[in-house]
Amino acid sequence: MIGHVLKRVLMVLVGYLVAVLVGLISVVVIYAILSSLPNAPGYFGLMELTPVALLVVPPLGMFVYFLTIILTGMQTLVFALIAEFFSLRSFWLHMLFGAAAAAAGFMLIWPDAAGDPERWADMGIIVGAGLVAGLIYWLIAGRDAGFRRPFINRSA
Repeated sequence: MIGHVLKRVLMVLVGYLVAVLVGLISVVVIYAILSSLPNAPGYFGLMELTPVALLVVPPLGMFVYFLTIILTGMQTLVFALIAEFFSLRSFWLHMLFGAAAAAAGFMLIWPDAAGDPERWADMGIIVGAGLVAGLIYWLIAGRDAGFRRPFINRSA
């Protein structure tokens, strides 16, 4: 039993770290796609240069990665514990958890974003990236969520 719980904790941690990385990549991809639309805000195009800057200056990339972990860590821990204790294994629920964690992290940086219509597009992009991150988390750790091992009937 202890081995199973330790395995689940490790899977949650790995799933979260990979999901954050994929979520950050999806933010850049979403901004790049949206910057090609007509009437897109000018700073959307600037977001296309962000990956180049993060590759050229690795400490900057690590800073963004760890800042994202700090901003989304607590709410993700709560969501992961809820999923593990109640063995919630549906992909859409993990995607919603990812979107909620991303939105909460965004609100920590810009607390007045909900009242500022200029930030709604950014909030939508971050929430979309959270959906992607939630799906990645589900693929790694969420499909088998649950601290208790499933009962296997060996007599059948």
